[in-house]
Amino acid sequence: MAERSARPLAWLLLLSAACAGLPAARGPRASAELHVTSGALEHGADGALLIREGSVRAELTRKTDAAELQFVYRGPARGAQPLASGELRRQIGLKLRARDTCNVVYVMWHIEPRAQLEVSVKSNPAQRTHAECRDHGYHFVRGRSVQGVPLITPDVWHRLRAELHGRELRVWADGRVAWEGTLPDTALHFDGPVGLRSDNGRFELHFEAP
Repeated sequence: MAERSARPLAWLLLLSAACAGLPAARGPRASAELHVTSGALEHGADGALLIREGSVRAELTRKTDAAELQFVYRGPARGAQPLASGELRRQIGLKLRARDTCNVVYVMWHIEPRAQLEVSVKSNPAQRTHAECRDHGYHFVRGRSVQGVPLITPDVWHRLRAELHGRELRVWADGRVAWEGTLPDTALHFDGPVGLRSDNGRFELHFEAP
């Protein structure tokens, strides 16, 4: 009886996800390929990765122009670390064309102090390390079409997907197009793999890339 009653519930959950606009996973799971460049990623259940530290950076060991992050926010991280600008921001997002920490395209979903999606190009051609560039070289890009993103609250799963074709970038939040626009020429002056970034939050996540 318990097994029979569980089946309709499973179908209802799938239907709810579809109605909410959450896409089915489209790319191969790439979490195991991530190379941590700052902070730490821990292994959780069902192949998930866990972030507990204030600042985490990780990248694939191969290049691709699309990536998806499925994540759930578990609350503030232990040992909060302000950004180089001094702002204490909680956020998670994707890195594209990440040559190094000084030359990278960011697609970040802000949790606090304000919920929003932010796209930026960080370009410092002659520099490669954080000690050299710190928070210099950012160009924040205005999208041609920008929609609001859902508020991120603890224990609710979300999806963030980005696809880059030349300078044209499209971003989905929970299955809906949230940002479309053209990156500046500087975004093509460097190249590298995709990856992820988080600041001051605890997360459980899966990372996918074609």
